[in-house]
Order: sequence, then structure tokens, then C-alpha cells
Amino acid sequence: MTKSPTPDDLEALLEKNRAELAATIDELTHRLNPRVQLADCVTRAKKLVHDAGMDPATTTQDRNHARKVLGIAAAAITVVAAAVARRR
Repeated sequence: MTKSPTPDDLEALLEKNRAELAATIDELTHRLNPRVQLADCVTRAKKLVHDAGMDPATTTQDRNHARKVLGIAAAAITVVAAAVARRR
């Protein structure tokens, strides 16, 4: 037969759950912060440009991936620029 939790046990469990929930909310708030999102995008873009270069430390696979992504981005920008120019 299991014994029922005491009020102190329940209080401790509630405090633990509150602390975990607060930590989760703080983490989500940080991740969804527009400044954090922008910083992450800038970091990833810089890495792509670096990987697309001729750094010998970059693997061939990473270099090819970076060049493909940058090529697709350049093509997308060209299409958008052409569409904007055509509308004017």
C-alpha cells in the first residue's frame, strides 16, 4: 500500500514544476526574440559565405552545400528584382 503524499511533498512538487515551467518559458522567450533570430541568421549567412570560399579547413561537402545555397539565393534575388523591375 502506497502512502499518500504529505502537504509538504505536494508543495515541493509544485515548486519544482513551477521552476521547470519558468525555465521553459525563459528559454522560449529567448529563442523567439527577434534580435536573437536575426543574430542567428547573420551567423549562418557568414558561415555560408565562409564555407563557399577556398578555406582549406572547409570540407568539400560543406563547400558544395554553401555554394548551392548561395546560388539559389542569388537566383531568387534575381527573380524578385526582375519582377519588381517589370512592374515599374
